[in-house]
Amino acid sequence: MQVTIESAAQMEKLGAALGKTATPGSLLLLTGDLGAGKTTLTKGIARALGIRRPVKSPTFTIVREYREGSLPLFHMDMYRLEDGDLSSIDLPAYFAEQGLIVIEWPQFIVDQLPADYLQLSLKRVDDHWDSTTRTVEFSSEGEKNKAWLDQALQLFNKA
Repeated sequence: MQVTIESAAQMEKLGAALGKTATPGSLLLLTGDLGAGKTTLTKGIARALGIRRPVKSPTFTIVREYREGSLPLFHMDMYRLEDGDLSSIDLPAYFAEQGLIVIEWPQFIVDQLPADYLQLSLKRVDDHWDSTTRTVEFSSEGEKNKAWLDQALQLFNKA
C-alpha cells in the first residue's frame, strides 16, 4: 500500500493519524534517505500525543525522549550505528516502557528488533531542491500493526 504526500503539512497529518491510533508498545520503523520526511512525520505523531516541546532529529543524540504526552514517545535514529553496536542504548528498557517507539534508519539494528512492527518507507518523488512530494509505502508485521495501519489510514483519509 502506498500514498503520495504533497507537503510537509500533509506529512505531519499522516504522523498525527499514526499518533492518534497508536497503542502502548507500538513500534514504528521509518526508512528513507536524508530529507525524506522522517522527522516531519514524527512531529505530527508528537503533536497528536499532546507533546508540546519541539521535536528534533535524534541523529546526534541517538534517542530523544518525550514523556509528557498521552503515550511516552521515544524517537530514535540509528544512522550512526552502522555497525549495529547498541551497547550505548538499553533498547529492551525502552520496549518495556510501553510507549510509542519510532526508529529512523532501523536497517542498522534489524536483528535487535521485535518481529512485530509497522514500517514506513519514505521516498522523494524528484530531486528538485524545493520539492515536497513524497511517496510513503507501508508494511506491517503482526495483526496488531495491520489494525494500527488500517485505523491510521482511515483517519488520515477522512481529514
